[in-house]
Amino acid sequence: MGKPHKSFAPPKGMRDFYPEDMLVRSRIFDAWRKAGKQSGFAEYDACVVETQDLLKRKAGEEIVDQIYTFKDKSGRELALRPEMTPTLARMVTAREGSLSFPIKWTTIAQCFRYERMTRGRKREHYQWNLDVVGCDSPAAEAEIIATAVAALAEMGLNREHYLVRFSSRALLGELLNALGIDHDHHAATFLALDKRGKISDEAIEDLLKKEGVDHETASKVFDLLSLHTLEEVSARIPDNSPALTEVEQFLSFAEAYGIRDLLKLNLSVIRGLSYYTGIVFEGFDSRGELRAIFGGGRYDSLLSDLGGSARTAVGMGFGDVVVAELLAETETDNATPVIEAVRVGFMEESQRTTAIQVAAALRRQGRTAHLALTPERAKNFFSQASKTGCNEAIYIGPDDIETGKIRIKNMVTREQREMDVGDL
Repeated sequence: MGKPHKSFAPPKGMRDFYPEDMLVRSRIFDAWRKAGKQSGFAEYDACVVETQDLLKRKAGEEIVDQIYTFKDKSGRELALRPEMTPTLARMVTAREGSLSFPIKWTTIAQCFRYERMTRGRKREHYQWNLDVVGCDSPAAEAEIIATAVAALAEMGLNREHYLVRFSSRALLGELLNALGIDHDHHAATFLALDKRGKISDEAIEDLLKKEGVDHETASKVFDLLSLHTLEEVSARIPDNSPALTEVEQFLSFAEAYGIRDLLKLNLSVIRGLSYYTGIVFEGFDSRGELRAIFGGGRYDSLLSDLGGSARTAVGMGFGDVVVAELLAETETDNATPVIEAVRVGFMEESQRTTAIQVAAALRRQGRTAHLALTPERAKNFFSQASKTGCNEAIYIGPDDIETGKIRIKNMVTREQREMDVGDL
């Protein structure tokens, strides 16, 4: 596909979706919606514009430099939403007296961030959100991850294509306590460790030093990130650890869902957003070549921080950009996805009316019928049927008009069957 002329290209970091692009986007969106519906998540939506005040309360004044902001004609400070969690918190708080908790909500939202672009990161993207509010059990985390796995399967991705790394901020906090790092310094330590892989360990150590962590203790902090089993972790913390018990419960629930084999403990999974309080997780491609496919975790204090009642919550964001790249790199996307649709075409103008009648009859039966609007040669017609992913094709020529029969070709098996036009 050729690149658009510069003067007709979308703004930097934004995207246009031509019909061929929409095939991929629809495939992703359909999988998201089906998985969410199967798991009983109620769909919601909201305005794409939020108040800057809400976003500042959630992320601090510095968020203004990272998002698209503007003032309306009345001087109100507004912004294009960078994520959905603050909006969810606002909506839940607005009606918390009439909601029956726990709630399970889902949405597909377009989000905007003004930031440096890298592979898998644009200045706008669509994000599938799953949130459970009012459940303090790690069953909520397992439910959300299992739903994300179901969506990936619906897209045609197999388990060898991805994995889910998880950690627990509460568990890491207990490990930091054991090293003598005071709780007041945990949040800053998390943010420093979250930068690992993005900046050098020396630069991270400098950030830790600013929090009063000496060189010897910083080395022990880095050593924590090499722990990969719960047995190794439990040897570093006191007995009867609440955080360890919670992680063990989470894994038992994951086992019940049949997804335990996809989960890998990795204490370097921190999640950069400061509001996470417990288990956090990120999905990655198995080869580790792409950014995170999805990520999320428990944020038990966010609703109260934004002015609502204190309620436990778990959420996940799953963007369309990275998973589209993963689909393009796997065998599942080498061919156009087959859809339940019939392409109807004709050889000459004299067969147009019959083609219209055939397409109309199929549509009355609830079938999807792609009707060609101009006469086509057979070779071109069947080529288009393949490109559009139709599972069947009906091509009408002079002989079909004469015999009153049509031939329905299966585009997957290449087999044909005949049918009387009148029966259709």
